[in-house]
Amino acid sequence: MPPEMLKTIPGYDPDVKKNRAEARKIMEKLGFGPEKRLPLTVSTRNVASFRDPAVILIDQLKEIYIDGQLETIETANWHAKVTRKDYTVAQNNTGSGVDDPDQQFYENYACGSDRNYSGYCNPELDKEFDRQSMEADQEKRKKLVWEIDRKLQEDGARPIIFHSRGATCWQPRVKGLTIMVNSIYNGWRMEDVWLDQ
Repeated sequence: MPPEMLKTIPGYDPDVKKNRAEARKIMEKLGFGPEKRLPLTVSTRNVASFRDPAVILIDQLKEIYIDGQLETIETANWHAKVTRKDYTVAQNNTGSGVDDPDQQFYENYACGSDRNYSGYCNPELDKEFDRQSMEADQEKRKKLVWEIDRKLQEDGARPIIFHSRGATCWQPRVKGLTIMVNSIYNGWRMEDVWLDQ
Protein backbone atom coordinates (compact mmCIF):
# COMPACT_ATOMS: atom_id res chain seq x y z
CA MET A 1 0.00 0.00 0.00
CA PRO A 2 1.41 3.41 -0.86
CA PRO A 3 2.51 5.48 2.17
CA GLU A 4 0.02 8.26 1.39
CA MET A 5 -2.83 5.74 1.59
CA LEU A 6 -1.43 3.84 4.56
CA LYS A 7 -1.17 6.94 6.73
CA THR A 8 -4.95 7.49 6.43
CA ILE A 9 -5.66 4.20 8.23
CA PRO A 10 -6.11 4.57 12.00
CA GLY A 11 -2.82 3.88 13.77
CA TYR A 12 -0.67 4.04 10.66
CA ASP A 13 0.03 7.76 10.55
CA PRO A 14 3.83 8.09 10.79
CA ASP A 15 3.30 10.58 13.67
CA VAL A 16 3.61 8.08 16.53
CA LYS A 17 2.92 10.69 19.23
CA LYS A 18 -0.32 11.65 17.50
CA ASN A 19 -1.37 7.99 17.18
CA ARG A 20 -0.72 7.35 20.87
CA ALA A 21 -2.60 10.49 21.91
CA GLU A 22 -5.60 9.32 19.85
CA ALA A 23 -5.37 5.86 21.41
CA ARG A 24 -5.26 7.36 24.92
CA LYS A 25 -8.39 9.39 24.12
CA ILE A 26 -10.19 6.21 23.08
CA MET A 27 -9.10 4.50 26.30
CA GLU A 28 -10.20 7.52 28.36
CA LYS A 29 -13.66 7.42 26.73
CA LEU A 30 -13.83 3.80 27.89
CA GLY A 31 -13.02 4.83 31.47
CA PHE A 32 -9.30 4.05 31.58
CA GLY A 33 -6.39 6.36 32.30
CA PRO A 34 -3.23 6.77 34.37
CA GLU A 35 -5.09 5.89 37.59
CA LYS A 36 -7.22 3.08 36.12
CA ARG A 37 -5.26 0.88 33.76
CA LEU A 38 -6.56 -2.11 31.84
CA PRO A 39 -4.91 -5.42 32.81
CA LEU A 40 -4.47 -7.76 29.85
CA THR A 41 -2.87 -11.14 29.22
CA VAL A 42 -0.90 -11.47 25.99
CA SER A 43 -0.45 -15.13 25.09
CA THR A 44 2.23 -16.34 22.73
CA ARG A 45 4.25 -19.38 21.78
CA ASN A 46 7.35 -19.88 23.92
CA VAL A 47 9.99 -19.35 21.26
CA ALA A 48 12.02 -16.19 20.71
CA SER A 49 10.47 -15.26 17.35
CA PHE A 50 7.05 -15.10 19.07
CA ARG A 51 8.10 -13.89 22.56
CA ASP A 52 10.16 -10.92 21.39
CA PRO A 53 7.34 -9.24 19.43
CA ALA A 54 4.92 -9.98 22.30
CA VAL A 55 7.26 -8.23 24.75
CA ILE A 56 7.50 -5.24 22.40
CA LEU A 57 3.70 -5.19 22.11
CA ILE A 58 3.31 -5.21 25.92
CA ASP A 59 5.80 -2.36 26.21
CA GLN A 60 3.92 -0.28 23.62
CA LEU A 61 0.56 -0.95 25.27
CA LYS A 62 1.84 0.68 28.47
CA GLU A 63 1.74 3.99 26.59
CA ILE A 64 -2.06 3.76 26.32
CA TYR A 65 -2.99 2.63 29.85
CA ILE A 66 -2.84 -1.12 29.18
CA ASP A 67 -0.75 -3.32 31.46
CA GLY A 68 0.00 -6.50 29.60
CA GLN A 69 1.22 -9.68 31.22
CA LEU A 70 3.07 -12.22 29.08
CA GLU A 71 1.76 -15.79 29.03
CA THR A 72 4.12 -18.14 27.21
CA ILE A 73 2.73 -21.39 25.86
CA GLU A 74 4.82 -24.40 24.94
CA THR A 75 4.86 -25.18 21.24
CA ALA A 76 3.04 -28.51 21.65
CA ASN A 77 0.05 -26.64 23.11
CA TRP A 78 0.16 -23.39 21.13
CA HIS A 79 -1.77 -24.21 17.96
CA ALA A 80 -4.53 -25.99 19.86
CA LYS A 81 -4.89 -22.92 22.10
CA VAL A 82 -5.24 -20.46 19.21
CA THR A 83 -7.55 -22.82 17.30
CA ARG A 84 -9.83 -22.96 20.37
CA LYS A 85 -9.56 -19.15 20.58
CA ASP A 86 -8.52 -19.63 24.21
CA TYR A 87 -6.90 -16.22 24.66
CA THR A 88 -7.72 -12.57 25.18
CA VAL A 89 -4.87 -11.29 22.99
CA ALA A 90 -2.57 -13.71 21.19
CA GLN A 91 0.61 -12.66 19.43
CA ASN A 92 0.98 -15.16 16.62
CA ASN A 93 3.45 -15.20 13.75
CA THR A 94 2.20 -15.96 10.29
CA GLY A 95 4.76 -16.88 7.72
CA SER A 96 4.13 -17.07 4.04
CA GLY A 97 6.33 -18.54 1.41
CA VAL A 98 4.34 -17.15 -1.50
CA ASP A 99 4.28 -13.41 -2.08
CA ASP A 100 0.68 -13.15 -3.26
CA PRO A 101 -2.44 -11.65 -1.62
CA ASP A 102 -4.40 -14.88 -2.17
CA GLN A 103 -2.21 -16.70 0.32
CA GLN A 104 -2.82 -14.11 3.04
CA PHE A 105 -6.48 -13.26 2.41
CA TYR A 106 -7.87 -16.79 2.12
CA GLU A 107 -5.75 -18.28 4.88
CA ASN A 108 -5.99 -15.55 7.52
CA TYR A 109 -9.23 -13.64 6.87
CA ALA A 110 -11.71 -15.76 4.90
CA CYS A 111 -14.85 -16.97 6.64
CA GLY A 112 -14.35 -20.55 7.81
CA SER A 113 -10.60 -20.74 7.23
CA ASP A 114 -8.92 -22.99 9.79
CA ARG A 115 -6.09 -20.47 10.17
CA ASN A 116 -8.42 -17.49 10.64
CA TYR A 117 -7.63 -17.55 14.37
CA SER A 118 -9.42 -14.29 15.17
CA GLY A 119 -12.69 -15.62 13.69
CA TYR A 120 -13.14 -12.56 11.49
CA CYS A 121 -15.84 -13.13 8.89
CA ASN A 122 -17.13 -10.70 6.28
CA PRO A 123 -18.90 -12.53 3.40
CA GLU A 124 -18.85 -9.38 1.26
CA LEU A 125 -15.09 -9.11 1.67
CA ASP A 126 -14.74 -12.82 0.81
CA LYS A 127 -16.30 -11.91 -2.56
CA GLU A 128 -13.67 -9.19 -2.95
CA PHE A 129 -10.95 -11.79 -2.24
CA ASP A 130 -12.28 -13.75 -5.22
CA ARG A 131 -12.56 -10.62 -7.36
CA GLN A 132 -8.95 -9.54 -6.80
CA SER A 133 -7.76 -13.11 -7.34
CA MET A 134 -9.37 -13.24 -10.79
CA GLU A 135 -8.24 -9.77 -11.89
CA ALA A 136 -5.77 -10.13 -14.75
CA ASP A 137 -4.74 -6.47 -14.87
CA GLN A 138 -2.03 -6.20 -12.20
CA GLU A 139 -2.56 -2.47 -11.58
CA LYS A 140 -6.29 -2.97 -11.06
CA ARG A 141 -5.60 -5.98 -8.84
CA LYS A 142 -3.14 -3.97 -6.76
CA LYS A 143 -5.78 -1.27 -6.14
CA LEU A 144 -8.36 -3.91 -5.17
CA VAL A 145 -5.87 -5.46 -2.76
CA TRP A 146 -5.17 -2.05 -1.18
CA GLU A 147 -8.89 -1.47 -0.63
CA ILE A 148 -9.32 -4.94 0.87
CA ASP A 149 -6.33 -4.31 3.14
CA ARG A 150 -7.79 -0.95 4.21
CA LYS A 151 -11.08 -2.61 5.16
CA LEU A 152 -9.32 -5.40 7.08
CA GLN A 153 -7.24 -2.84 9.01
CA GLU A 154 -10.25 -0.62 9.76
CA ASP A 155 -12.21 -3.65 10.98
CA GLY A 156 -9.31 -4.74 13.22
CA ALA A 157 -9.63 -8.17 11.61
CA ARG A 158 -6.20 -9.35 12.68
CA PRO A 159 -3.98 -6.40 13.51
CA ILE A 160 -0.47 -6.61 12.11
CA ILE A 161 1.91 -5.44 14.82
CA PHE A 162 5.23 -6.74 13.62
CA HIS A 163 6.96 -7.53 10.33
CA SER A 164 10.14 -9.49 10.08
CA ARG A 165 12.28 -10.02 7.05
CA GLY A 166 14.31 -13.03 6.09
CA ALA A 167 17.13 -13.38 3.64
CA THR A 168 19.42 -16.06 2.36
CA CYS A 169 23.10 -15.29 1.99
CA TRP A 170 25.76 -17.47 0.50
CA GLN A 171 29.34 -17.35 -0.60
CA PRO A 172 30.51 -17.59 -4.23
CA ARG A 173 32.24 -20.86 -3.41
CA VAL A 174 28.88 -22.48 -2.53
CA LYS A 175 27.73 -24.25 -5.68
CA GLY A 176 24.52 -26.06 -6.61
CA LEU A 177 22.21 -24.19 -4.20
CA THR A 178 18.84 -23.41 -5.76
CA ILE A 179 16.90 -20.67 -3.99
CA MET A 180 13.25 -20.41 -4.98
CA VAL A 181 11.83 -17.07 -6.05
CA ASN A 182 8.37 -17.73 -4.58
CA SER A 183 8.99 -19.75 -1.43
CA ILE A 184 11.26 -19.99 1.56
CA TYR A 185 10.47 -23.68 2.06
CA ASN A 186 11.29 -25.55 -1.14
CA GLY A 187 14.32 -25.96 -3.32
CA TRP A 188 16.67 -26.77 -0.44
CA ARG A 189 18.18 -29.79 -2.15
CA MET A 190 21.31 -29.94 -0.01
CA GLU A 191 22.44 -33.15 -1.70
CA ASP A 192 23.13 -30.97 -4.75
CA VAL A 193 25.22 -28.40 -2.83
CA TRP A 194 29.02 -28.49 -2.80
CA LEU A 195 31.91 -26.19 -1.89
CA ASP A 196 34.38 -25.10 -4.55
CA GLN A 197 37.60 -24.67 -2.56
